[in-house]
Amino acid sequence: MSTTEHVVIIGNGVAGITAARHIRRISNKKITVISAESDYFFSRTALMYVYMGHMKWEHLKPYEDWFWEENRIELKQAYVEKIEASSKMLFLRGGEKMSYDQLILATGSVPRFLGWDGEELKGVQGLVSKQDLELLEENTRNCKSAVIVGGGLIGVELAEMLHTRKIPVTMLIREKAFWQNVLPIEDAQLISRHIESHGIVLKHETELKKINGSNGKVTSIETSSEEELTCDLLGISVGVKPNISFLKGSEIETDRGILVDANLQTNLPNVYAIGDCAQHRQPTTGRKDIEAVWYTARMMGETVAQTICGKPFAYKPGHWFNSAKFFDIEYQTYGNVSANPGEAEQHFHWQHKDGEKAITIAFDPGTNQFLGINTFGIRMRHEVFDRWLTEERDLEYVLSHLREANFDPEFYDHHEKEIFSSFKKNMINSHT
Repeated sequence: MSTTEHVVIIGNGVAGITAARHIRRISNKKITVISAESDYFFSRTALMYVYMGHMKWEHLKPYEDWFWEENRIELKQAYVEKIEASSKMLFLRGGEKMSYDQLILATGSVPRFLGWDGEELKGVQGLVSKQDLELLEENTRNCKSAVIVGGGLIGVELAEMLHTRKIPVTMLIREKAFWQNVLPIEDAQLISRHIESHGIVLKHETELKKINGSNGKVTSIETSSEEELTCDLLGISVGVKPNISFLKGSEIETDRGILVDANLQTNLPNVYAIGDCAQHRQPTTGRKDIEAVWYTARMMGETVAQTICGKPFAYKPGHWFNSAKFFDIEYQTYGNVSANPGEAEQHFHWQHKDGEKAITIAFDPGTNQFLGINTFGIRMRHEVFDRWLTEERDLEYVLSHLREANFDPEFYDHHEKEIFSSFKKNMINSHT
């Protein structure tokens, strides 16, 4: 008599839960999801809204609690300390063991710390997990001032969260403008100005040099410009790294993340990795080997479910896109818009006089082929840009059809002439 195969998924974020849902949809396998973070899957991107008082914790759960039992997905709150691939055995904290037939690692990210003296002090923290949010509540109970090191999406979220509690915030930005390692300089400067307009102090081209504390708690920091800033909270937002420390000593090959092939399989049979913790051995052209992004995690979950269920399926992420919010400016990006374009990439930038709407289009100056677009304060349709990138449309086509990609056609009734005029002026200046 054959027994039902047991699929164990470590991690209950969007990658792991998407995999579980899709495996259940197409198979009768036994599924167990293990997480040390929370009992139930929650929407991580909405953590900030709980702190800001817009949502309650229970609002973050996309599925009712009965969903899991009804779909025969067993949830277990535990921490996996060791994986023994030779016996297909997991060793859990507390001495419990669990066997698996197929294993999916979906352990996500943890905040990246850079080894500063004093980073272990109370009041120094990142913001990724449920536990981080609970710690933030504790660390800001009597907080009089905060410093955030680094920009990026986590940094600006943390600044907005603290701002709603009327906590003065200073941000140390290594570059000349906010997120300039990702955004072209004109886009980055727009975001810097917008963040500053909300009362956040930005110190550009400034790094953390030293963390000072007293009685085990952070009291101030010193910057690379020899300035001392008092603070009760030091938010670390210099990026995240794959959560893989528990794999030390295992047979699973890792680099910065867990190394996977096109089918998201590790070096071991029946062991897969998806989401933020996965590092692609051969990433798709134009894509990074590690992409800590919600939608790619979801796509990897869908992809690995097919392979687990006997239909080997290569991961194909398609054209890059992402979205975020910088306080009240919505940001969307499609395709590739380089922070520092080379000879094969040129940018056309248009910005509205209110400083809260902008477009940056990347194109190949030799062929005029459309390469990508950043938009700020303008909601765009993903499927339209995705199609234009696939069809390899040229810049003139994109500009003349922008109305089709916009959720608010009236926007172009007001600004189309201005955008075209700016484009012509931009092109003339770039050739003189």
